[in-house]
Amino acid sequence: MKVFILSIVLLIAVVSLVQGAIPACIQEKIDSIVAGPVWNPPATITKYSYGDKTTYLFSSNCCDQFNSLYDESCNHICAPSGGFTGRGDGRCVNFQRDATFLGKVWVDTRSRGK
Repeated sequence: MKVFILSIVLLIAVVSLVQGAIPACIQEKIDSIVAGPVWNPPATITKYSYGDKTTYLFSSNCCDQFNSLYDESCNHICAPSGGFTGRGDGRCVNFQRDATFLGKVWVDTRSRGK
């Protein structure tokens, strides 16, 4: 019985780690952001399910710029928001309706003075 319970606990732990894993190319983008000055507003990455894919939405580093959406291999899909109109680049106009929010992946918590 103890072995069974231990097996279940380990399985849950492994599944949690896999679900929370950040793809290497997304981590490289985070590292690149951290290597530079703090964005205004600070950078945020959120995870969505969109078009049967896990996707990552990156906030822009300033006003009137597109918020870019990438797949798990860091292929640019579209910009569903941002830009001068706030409606993105027009290539995934159904994002707001069809995407499922899966959580925040990363938020730059550095202060602007650094």
